[in-house]
This record gives sequence, C-alpha cells and structure tokens, in this order.
Amino acid sequence: MRIVQAANFVAPASGGIRTTLRQLAAGYTAAGHEVIQILPGERDSVEELAHARVVRVRAPRLGSTGYRVISQPWRVAALLEAEAPDRLEVHDRATLAGLGRWARRNGVRSLVVSHERLDRLLGAWTPRSLRGMLPTTATADRANTALAAHFDAVVTTTAWAAAEFVRIHAPNLRHIPLGVELDAFHPDRCDRTLRRAFARDQEALLVVASRLSPEKRVDLALDAVAELVRRRVPVRLVIAGDGSARARLERHAAGLPVTFLGFVADRSRLAGLLASADVALAPGPVETFGLAALEALASGTPIVAHHASAVAELVAPGVGLVAAGSGFTFADAVRDLLAAPAPPARRNAARARAEQFTWAATIAGFLACHAGTPHATATAAGAAAAAGAGAGAAPPPPTPAPPAPPLAA
Repeated sequence: MRIVQAANFVAPASGGIRTTLRQLAAGYTAAGHEVIQILPGERDSVEELAHARVVRVRAPRLGSTGYRVISQPWRVAALLEAEAPDRLEVHDRATLAGLGRWARRNGVRSLVVSHERLDRLLGAWTPRSLRGMLPTTATADRANTALAAHFDAVVTTTAWAAAEFVRIHAPNLRHIPLGVELDAFHPDRCDRTLRRAFARDQEALLVVASRLSPEKRVDLALDAVAELVRRRVPVRLVIAGDGSARARLERHAAGLPVTFLGFVADRSRLAGLLASADVALAPGPVETFGLAALEALASGTPIVAHHASAVAELVAPGVGLVAAGSGFTFADAVRDLLAAPAPPARRNAARARAEQFTWAATIAGFLACHAGTPHATATAAGAAAAAGAGAGAAPPPPTPAPPAPPLAA
C-alpha cells in the first residue's frame, strides 16, 4: 500500500503536525506500507528517511511565523499524478483542501485531518468590536460542509475539534485521538539539578512549552505569574519555545521571574524540564489537541488548561485544572494545585492519564480509516462531553482503537 501524506504548516524543527506525521509514517512503515510525504520547503528536494520518502516543494515563508506554505497546490496534484498513491492523507484543510477532489477523480481513498477548529479561529481573528456581528459560525459551516464532501473521511482528534462537524451532521466524521511518546516523556526524567538552574527549592517551577505566536496566548501565563507575585506566591516560569510573538512577550514579562529558553532542540532536555516542573500551563484557547500538555502529563506534571480549548478534555480528576482565560483565574488554579496534598499521587495520576493515549492506538485507528472499516465516530454526545470538559467535568478516557485490518500491499 502506497500512502501519500500532504501537509502545510509544518514547523522546521518541532510542532504537533510534525510529530503526528513522523509517528504515523513510522507506524505505517512498520506495518509494511510505503510512505511518501509532500511537505513545504526552502527548495524543491527529495530526501529518503527511515520512515518515508520526503518530497519538499519550494514554498514561501508565512510572515514571521517560521512556517512555509505551499501556495501552488497544483504542484502537489502533479506530484500525486506521478506518485500514484493508493491512499491520500491531507494535513491541511485550507490550501490543500482541493486535493480531495483530485482523489475523487482518480479513485483514491482520501482523508483529511482537521488540525484546527475553524469556527473558533474565525472568532479569534474577528476584531473585538465586530464580534457577535459577523456570521462566523455560518461561514465555518459552509467551509466544513464543502471539506467533508470532498474527502472520504474527516478525522478529528478530540470531541472539541469534532463539534463543528457534528453541528453540520457530517456523515464521514471519524474520531481518532493522538498519542504521546511515553518512553521519551516520563516522571523518571525529573532532574533536581536542572530544576535548581531555574528555581530555588522553596519556589514553584511553572513551565510553558509552546510556539510563541498570538493564538497561543502565552501572555495569559505571564499575567498569571504577575498575579502570583502580587499574592507573594514564590514562583518561577520557564517558557520553552520561540516564535513571532517572542519580543512582545519579553517586554510583557519585564520585571517578572520568567526565563525564555527559546526553542529547545534537545528532546531529552525538554522532557527533563517538563518532569522537573511543578505545574505546566496550557493557556491557548484554540488548541485542537494539545500534545505539549499531554507530554507534561506523561512526565507526571499536572496542567492548567484554558477552559475553551480541547486540552480541557485531558484534565481528568486529580491531574490538573481548567481555568477561564485570564491571568487571575490561571493564578487561582496554580495556587490550588500547589496547595493540594499528596504531590506523588497527583504525579502518578497525571502519568496514568497520559498512558491512555498511545501512538499504537492512533496508528491503528488511522490504518482502519484508510482501509474504510468502521471506527470510532464522533457523535453529538462526544461534542457535549467536550463542552462539559470545558466547564471542568472530566470526559471518559478515549476508547482504544481496534487492531488495524491488513491493507492490500
């Protein structure tokens, strides 16, 4: 079976989509399938990796985001004609959405992964003075109806992300949670020497692992630190990540106990930081899954998540808290977590929650979707669960994906 993965918005060194592509491709290859990835790059090139043949298409940078975006999707279609895939997997619902029509014309089964929630993004991009006046939900519904019509399956990784497709009664919606690298991120990676490089023993160490772009709302974490300092709670915040908003955030953090590490290329160092922290913050309101938060849980570190994002679905009892979108409410949640008794029990609970999300189950789910066999389908009940999670209720753990059926070679 030849599977082509096409994607945009792939960060050069890290990021959720990059991690997802790598894990899926490795799983497909291990199952005996051939994988070709079509990705944006600085120049046209082809690279043979252990898990895939990577075909990079020369693409312009998207402002100061660090992303490159293939602006000529017909070049991808031409590559598909040459590669003649048996299955097509698209990880960009915008620029590359037209590839679904190519797949239909050529009799190729296709799926698209919704890595964003369009209705929430449109709401976030709408100027504050116009919010509630523009038909953002109707606009998202029209775009999502067209997207679902062009592909054999639309895959979402959380009930939160699925809700906008449930609303339009998309018949081909599939729910497949992502996984986490449980060996790489583990409580045993806690490093007291590393911790003392950033915080004194009497100080609580907070961490944010995120791209520094406006929609990630890292400013909320800074506002929470400012509020905790005002309350005389001894804390230190370490921010691992880089991006277009860094200069603005550094100005915002002036005078606060905050350290900007920039992008942490060493995954073992990042794992050590997450395992050594007392609390991880996930302040982004439009996170569709939250791999960084899940990595923190795998490291045994409780999280504080924005109540409006999909990360709230990860917050089962005892592994963290959800908070409204303000520095004051995030500070309240951090204080409550730090005051909670039995930190070892909390760390064990965080790890146990992360262990419910494995890449093996994710890969099995995607292979089942590629094969066209029944799989867990998002329902209105699932969307309601996401809404309940946003209010602080814990959704049930994900149902493990069934074993992947064999695909024709």
